[in-house]
Amino acid sequence: MPIVDIEPVGANTEEVAAARTQALADALGAALGSAPGQTWVRMHPLPHAAYAENGAALLPDALPVFVTIRKAHPPSGAALEREARSVTETVARSLGRPATLVHVEYAPPAAGRQAFGGVLVE
Repeated sequence: MPIVDIEPVGANTEEVAAARTQALADALGAALGSAPGQTWVRMHPLPHAAYAENGAALLPDALPVFVTIRKAHPPSGAALEREARSVTETVARSLGRPATLVHVEYAPPAAGRQAFGGVLVE
């Protein structure tokens, strides 16, 4: 069961989150090959004023989107590259951002570390 945290930086991110979360969950479920109800998406809007990069003044059209994916057993090698590209394109398209501004991080494997309702996932 993938858990996907999406953190778009920018103005009006609260409104974007409210309008796009379900569509993103549906699109990411398809991109990750998940059955209905098996991809969980959590949006964490980050206001432009709460993000900075050293030595750079960021314009609104250059603000990133950070994506973190937690899976029991993430893919590796070429499969990881394909999945990361698919997730990047899906998020970029859904949020109207260039793919170059979508940054995907894979959390360490969740198997043996993640529990749902007190049951540890293996």
